Amino acid sequence: MVLSTVLALFSGCVSTETGHSTAGVHLTADKIVSRYEKPVPLLANATRLVLQHNGQLLEDNVVNNTFRAKVNQHNVWVKVEDLDGSGRITVVTVQARGPVGSDITLAAELSKQIALQLMAGQSQ
Repeated sequence: MVLSTVLALFSGCVSTETGHSTAGVHLTADKIVSRYEKPVPLLANATRLVLQHNGQLLEDNVVNNTFRAKVNQHNVWVKVEDLDGSGRITVVTVQARGPVGSDITLAAELSKQIALQLMAGQSQ
């Protein structure tokens, strides 16, 4: 009885930023959303560099600016999108999940590194 209750509570799917689903339960937050007054290509490039530096970039979809990576045995998904269609405000959503569940700390760290990479790239 206990085993079936645990299985029922902890089985399910979580939507990812790449538009797919992965096994898991959405018990805690797993996403960090940041907004920038910069164009999508700059943020996509900063995201690409950060994910390559921290782990293995597995998917780089240049059509819809989504990324999938493995960082420290955790799955990471990032979506970079134009907020209002004007190209002035870009939203970057970083999602991270580990073997047991969400990893908001990793998502926050990668989000911070993307911002720092964006600033470093502009100062060159």
